[in-house]
Amino acid sequence: MSTTEIDLVHPLCTELVQAGAHLAALGLSPGSSGNLSVRIGDTIIMSPTGADLASLEADKLSRLTLAGDFLDGPKASKEFPLHQAMYARDPSVVSVVHLHSPHAAALSCTEPWAAHSALPPITPYLVMRVGQVPLIPYAAPGNVSQSEHIDGLDFDFRAILLQNHGPLTAGTSVKQAVDAIIEIEEAAKLVLLLQDRPTRLLTDPEILELTRTYGTSWATAG
Repeated sequence: MSTTEIDLVHPLCTELVQAGAHLAALGLSPGSSGNLSVRIGDTIIMSPTGADLASLEADKLSRLTLAGDFLDGPKASKEFPLHQAMYARDPSVVSVVHLHSPHAAALSCTEPWAAHSALPPITPYLVMRVGQVPLIPYAAPGNVSQSEHIDGLDFDFRAILLQNHGPLTAGTSVKQAVDAIIEIEEAAKLVLLLQDRPTRLLTDPEILELTRTYGTSWATAG
């Protein structure tokens, strides 16, 4: 599909708008924070810079090439390179969601649980719906060094936590990306609630059972 053949009222654009409203209603997108995108053929459709996710309009979204060249619509979010990096890692990815949700953002200001995941395997749902969530070192919003870091990671993942910033997820559907970022927020909330308390995490055999069943990735000793 060429970039000129894409209608900005494509069903995926409608889904993007609905997802933005849903996430805002959950209180996960304070102010004008966060951004969402979908990939349609060789084009990325994205929420504009400074947009309130509660009030996106399907015919007023930014449109860019996969290489990042502006096509039309309002100016895209400066965090486009993060979306671009996630699409480049996996051709099956259809949607990318980035938020500044409070618990995940708070957790991003702490030391990561492990090199492959900032979050521990605290619930089966995190492992099932998200998989491991590596922490990407801090850089100012829009700095391409973070997308370069994503490119350089040599293991599988479909979600990241940006240090001192917040979560970003990729999915083969808008719903999958949205469900994953909500799950990250819930897992981060649990981790923060349980700080300094003895905590049982999922065991390697339990993790392996879930990743094999649901097709997610998590580094284990098994």
